[in-house]
Amino acid sequence: MTTKKLHLKSIIYELLWFLQGDTNVKYLQEHGVRIWNEWADENGDLGHIYGYQWRSWPDYNGGFIDQISEVVETIKHNPDSRRIIVSAWNVADLNNMNLPPCHAFFQFYVADGRLSLQLYQRSADIFLGVPFNIASYALLLQIIAANDGTSDGIESRRFCPHLW
Repeated sequence: MTTKKLHLKSIIYELLWFLQGDTNVKYLQEHGVRIWNEWADENGDLGHIYGYQWRSWPDYNGGFIDQISEVVETIKHNPDSRRIIVSAWNVADLNNMNLPPCHAFFQFYVADGRLSLQLYQRSADIFLGVPFNIASYALLLQIIAANDGTSDGIESRRFCPHLW
């Protein structure tokens, strides 16, 4: 995988798109990124995919949970927590997603002042998606580490591979 060429621009803009909580391909298209087009409806919407789940997970009181903000706050105030988790796999909302999440669950943890990330990917296209996802989550780790003042650590993965 070290020689696989990746479209860095797509990785960066897709991650920023997720972090903004966006689920419409318009932002991506404006930046020349077309990787989500085939799953978008006629209005460019993808339903309640990653960005929505990360930033607007519905709670039981009719409100929303911003999982990314929760991550940042927990790392700052309780870095030893083993509950610094983000999930995109919302069973109650799967029917509202044009594509169910492949990289479904990730956890941050701090050890010796270093922030690390572990990702579970339920569906992993080894040749196409996985290299792209490795780069994306490595970038996410860098962003969160820079935000909270820890140094970046390692990214580890658990995935269910498939080959096309």
